[in-house]
Amino acid sequence: MASAVFVLDSKGKSLIARDYKGDIPMSSIDYFLELVQEKEDQEGAAPPVLTKNGVVYMYLHKKDIYLVATAKTNVNALTILQFLEQLSKVFTTYFKNLEEESIRDNFVIIYELLDEMMDYGIPQLTETKILQEYITQESHVLELQQRPPNAVTNAVSWRADSIFYRKNEVFLDIIESINMLISSDGTVLNGEILGAIKMKVCLSGMPELRLGLNDKTMFERNGRETRGKTIEMEDVKFHQCVRLNKFEKDRTIMFIPPDGEFTLMTYRLGIQISPLILCESVVETHRGRVEYMIKAKAQFKQRSTANNVEIIVPVPEDADSPRFKSTIGSVSYAPEINAFVWKIKQFQGSKEGLLRAHFGLPSIRGDAPAKRLPISVKFDIPYFTTSGIQVRYLKIVEKSGYQALPWVRYITKNGEYEIRMTEPLKLTNQSRLPKI
Repeated sequence: MASAVFVLDSKGKSLIARDYKGDIPMSSIDYFLELVQEKEDQEGAAPPVLTKNGVVYMYLHKKDIYLVATAKTNVNALTILQFLEQLSKVFTTYFKNLEEESIRDNFVIIYELLDEMMDYGIPQLTETKILQEYITQESHVLELQQRPPNAVTNAVSWRADSIFYRKNEVFLDIIESINMLISSDGTVLNGEILGAIKMKVCLSGMPELRLGLNDKTMFERNGRETRGKTIEMEDVKFHQCVRLNKFEKDRTIMFIPPDGEFTLMTYRLGIQISPLILCESVVETHRGRVEYMIKAKAQFKQRSTANNVEIIVPVPEDADSPRFKSTIGSVSYAPEINAFVWKIKQFQGSKEGLLRAHFGLPSIRGDAPAKRLPISVKFDIPYFTTSGIQVRYLKIVEKSGYQALPWVRYITKNGEYEIRMTEPLKLTNQSRLPKI
């Protein structure tokens, strides 16, 4: 795996380094920043993995810090990049800010962390909560316990075995973000669902959890009849606590969870989906002014409600003297982003809203810009998922036999959700837009 790990400043100077194997000269890091700049000059951006003179450089750039791992060829670069990402999270947890000054102030504890998190170039203990039990920091002074917590030597390194709660509970959130680009006539040009199952675990001891979803592949593999809607997840990624061999065998999600909050899994669905909120736009340009009419439609079921809806409509940079009128919600001008924002606190399914906006324009101006920015929409819809994913069961087993309460919540929210605007109508007479 990795031969050495370096923390560099913005000029490529080594602040701290740890040599794990001794098979690559530590002076090889001197070529790193030069190699990055060379790739940026050639390609505009440097990839996260670079090679020179038989040395592989894998790195992350965080603020004014470079985290770099070197290795010989034929290395699992993705694993090392994930380790560097986790290393940055651990540093941020310990020092609050990952920057040159915090690195210089904490050399001793950083060396201890590097020793515990990697052994002979192989990632070992990377869970922040467990590291904090083992390595503590007060006023830049390291305090080491007499013996490490059991989690360090356990097969379950992400959880201590002495956890106790008076009330045992599990909170499970299924959050789906909708990425969508919609044409001005309402046609979906591209769309996808990015999902995440997040958990907050307040359980005593060392419980084993088993999660069942309405997974189409699971039903097909077990030869069972499907009742209700099933989904086919793609690009599934799990937390390290999930037993992958069990999932690959029969699609069962079985795991011993970390304590507290964590993301159990993420997934993607590339299914055909309809717009949840659709905005129809009409734009009229006149001499010295421009007018907008936006109709917003909530195209989900009437029993659901979208909260904190924001419809962001771009306007020309030189627009002034805004006037608004809407049938629902409130509208404000945001000159810092050259847009006006239509806010609807609660937008019930199957409902519509209408807005008219008027802006003054300079008397002398050229044609409308060739590239018109799209309307952006923000929202969150509780108790609703676009994909139809459902938790069939969540079983909790612990040797003491206590009863635990599982709570499940579904949320759908916007990702990159954009709607293209119609081309403006150029008029010189009275506005044709209806009054509201």
